[in-house]
Amino acid sequence: MKRLKAILRNKWVGFTLASLLYTLWFVVWTGNLWLLLGLVVIYDFYISRLFYRYVWHRNAELCRKSRCYKTIYEWVNAIVFATVVASLVHIFIFQMYVIPTSSMEKSLLIGDYLYVSKVAYGPQMPNTPLSFPFVHHTMPFSTTRKSFSEAVKWPYHRLKGLGRVRRGDVVVFNFPAGDTVLLEKQNVTYYDELRAYEQAYGRKEGRRRLFDEYTVITRPVDKRENYIKRCVALPGDTLSVVDGAVYINGRETDDVPGKQYMYLVQTSSPLTKYALDNLGVTEYSGNGSVYYMTLTAEAAAELGKLNNVLSLRRYVYAPNDDVFPQWGDARWSQDNYGPVWVPARGATVELTPENLPLYRRIIETYEGHELDVRDGRIFIDGAETTHYTFAMDYYWMMGDNRHNSADSRFWGFVPEDHIVGKASFIWLSLDAAKKFPSNIRWERIFTKVR
Repeated sequence: MKRLKAILRNKWVGFTLASLLYTLWFVVWTGNLWLLLGLVVIYDFYISRLFYRYVWHRNAELCRKSRCYKTIYEWVNAIVFATVVASLVHIFIFQMYVIPTSSMEKSLLIGDYLYVSKVAYGPQMPNTPLSFPFVHHTMPFSTTRKSFSEAVKWPYHRLKGLGRVRRGDVVVFNFPAGDTVLLEKQNVTYYDELRAYEQAYGRKEGRRRLFDEYTVITRPVDKRENYIKRCVALPGDTLSVVDGAVYINGRETDDVPGKQYMYLVQTSSPLTKYALDNLGVTEYSGNGSVYYMTLTAEAAAELGKLNNVLSLRRYVYAPNDDVFPQWGDARWSQDNYGPVWVPARGATVELTPENLPLYRRIIETYEGHELDVRDGRIFIDGAETTHYTFAMDYYWMMGDNRHNSADSRFWGFVPEDHIVGKASFIWLSLDAAKKFPSNIRWERIFTKVR
């Protein structure tokens, strides 16, 4: 044992081990050869000690002379070290995420704290590396001041992961429509608000009024809001929704445990809170004789057995223009949608004025081309074309609470550069409607996300 300790204390052994770890993690995994320059720093730290000899020895002398300085230095050193380690873990390994809305119920509940694995699909290098640690896009104690600088911008680069996104995975991703934000009204989507203004005042006047009333900002991909949904379609799939059922490539997908829809319930007398709680009903509205409530198929079957329930039927949305790509007329709905082909990297699609609304945002926003339509002809980067080849993979995400989920049916495809990680397991679950300790959902702790 003493011999082993002596070997590990040898400066050349320390240099070799540190260099190997650094090279594998920061050079090989990231694929950035410029980071080999970091080996110079490691060599100086273990072998040459030039920085210590000419600069850092003064700090050591001050620590010996002043107890106060030594205490402050140790605290600062510990905080900096913890910040660096936590930041590296957050970027490369995992992050925590808490469920803020009911869009995934009953699979995931409000107050579920999730472990989100970044190595599952490969961690993504940050687009904006200059940012305040441990916050997303806004500084602490502020609702408007951004927490990052765009002075340095890195292009999209994803490191190698353990696998790829699979159909049925619960995925955390950056909100695609969150590239533009109304600073004073962040709870709505900019594009939905813009459409409402344009419908009310006309296209030019509506845009002017919106920009006069709100501060409109843009956000890079890695600083957009985090969303969580289930991946229902992969690149190259053809998706359609028929009466609420999802079909992929013509086949109905496997049923999702806990999937919910809205039901219209008629009763002869009001439903009691006790009965609703026993059925696990958390979202409902009504006047005592007619209720709208979100239910799983199992809860709906149990509710239908109650003596005071006269009728129960699943609500089906009529065609409307709220769903992507907002054609301008009512073609599809949340329950009857598509078919839609999900773009894949390297695949080529024929562009027509009919299908262009489906892929226009991909071409212009996600892949950065200039697109124009003149006299029914399509121009990309100034050249007339009838085809387009996609540069990235795209995914189709939907919430398990099908009638209360803002998902791909409303804002379209999720690009591969927006994927954050895979929701792996629940490490804590708290019910906001209850007090400690009864608010802890013990049965959900350390359960796998399915």
